[in-house]
Amino acid sequence: MVERSDRAPLLDWEEVPTAEKTDGKAPAVPHVKERLSSPPNNRAPSGCSGFGWSSGPGGPTSTRTVSNGDGCGAPPATSGAPAAVDEAQPPDKDAHLSDPGAIEVSLEDRMVKWEEKDQIVSVFVVTFNTRTGNMLEWCLPKDMDLEGVEFKAIASGSHRVTTDFIYFRKGSYFGLACFANMAVESMEERGARMKSVGILSPSYTLLYRYMSFLEHQVRLQLKSPGHYSPLEAFYEDKRALLPPSGEAVVCALPTSTWGAAINHSMHPEMKITHPAGCMSQFIRFFGEQIMVLWKLALLRRRILIFSPPPVGVVCYRVYCCCCLANISIPGVGVAVPEFRPFFYVNVADISALENELSYVACTTEKIFEEKKDLYDVYVDNQNVKTHRDGLKPLLRLSAADREKYRKLTEQRQMLLYSQEENGDGVSSEEDLFILFFLEQNNRIFQTLSEVAGSSDPTITQESVRAMGLDPHGDRLFLLHLLEIYGYDSLLVSEQLCCS
Repeated sequence: MVERSDRAPLLDWEEVPTAEKTDGKAPAVPHVKERLSSPPNNRAPSGCSGFGWSSGPGGPTSTRTVSNGDGCGAPPATSGAPAAVDEAQPPDKDAHLSDPGAIEVSLEDRMVKWEEKDQIVSVFVVTFNTRTGNMLEWCLPKDMDLEGVEFKAIASGSHRVTTDFIYFRKGSYFGLACFANMAVESMEERGARMKSVGILSPSYTLLYRYMSFLEHQVRLQLKSPGHYSPLEAFYEDKRALLPPSGEAVVCALPTSTWGAAINHSMHPEMKITHPAGCMSQFIRFFGEQIMVLWKLALLRRRILIFSPPPVGVVCYRVYCCCCLANISIPGVGVAVPEFRPFFYVNVADISALENELSYVACTTEKIFEEKKDLYDVYVDNQNVKTHRDGLKPLLRLSAADREKYRKLTEQRQMLLYSQEENGDGVSSEEDLFILFFLEQNNRIFQTLSEVAGSSDPTITQESVRAMGLDPHGDRLFLLHLLEIYGYDSLLVSEQLCCS
């Protein structure tokens, strides 16, 4: 057991610095964003910092039932915001998340009570040994199965970068590791010392909260190898406990049951938990190609993103791809494969990926490109490609795709202008991005549901346009969509012929 005197300094990273407190009031939102941002380095421009994940899309009211069949979610951390930054939210921002008329303690309330607690199941240190390669140096608990984590915490090619951070999956857990590379005058270490400090949790929703702690600890490990007492204290303070029977719900992986069981509004939570600037970077990086990724994500294809290190910014692209497939119409997507985020993967994950029907992941290992049975879509930097003949036509932008991208760009410009002219600090590009694709997806499935419930269940050019799609250029996409989401009873008009 670590003494309290050893632990006290550790908890400083959890608290709001004294300078940010005024008269006992909660700090303003900009201060929170500063605290979540990582030190500037070569991993991600524009201040991409912490990372979180929410359970799925939701609307502006707490009465909407959120379908999590899109698989792009994890159990939500709270009904509003994570505990670490909840106090920073203006009251009016979260007021709509509560139901003042509710008297009984709901499943969501019990779940929130548990989910606000920390759930760290393991903490570890990985090092690079010049003789044996990547190796697990230290961990708690000692009996934790961490086989292979040494190749996730230090990604292939990491020797080329000074610092990095990596999100990954290990069995039913999610991990975050911070890597650092320091030059040393040591012949045995060949002039460089490389280590990574990481954690595992049943959910990735709150991992971003520990980013700064892990960054500090990996620097400490490089300068003072073997100094584990801060990590021991951290684990004692944050380690996960089994939930009391009947009092809480903990889910290791996103499942479609969350949408049916919990009324949860995703959007306000995402505003806090996602890295600032992540989605605007995603739009700038891919440009019009995000419309191609949107269709492939909605079709639940296996998407693998390749990029050399640093890995952190590519993990954000995995996150953004999942956000493209959000749906908030109850019951839609329940029967389709979950869009599982694997984050960083390497050759040790091949057997796991072979059994996945739908996922999005990233890698630094070029050998994956040759293993075409593992993926449907391969993204090499900004080049989106597929070896499947049935998907190749979807790589071409339709007229409707270009129009949607034009509208998205126009809305972004209007938002930036509003922020500059009126000092609007509430709205953000991240909100706009999430809602833009959420509304587009809801529009498609709402129209399909209306057609399916009509006396003439035939999809016509008019109904396709009502979905925001191109009757000719999007015909193949629509046929794939009907098959995957189980709209077998719908007929397709002969007018929808290929152009």
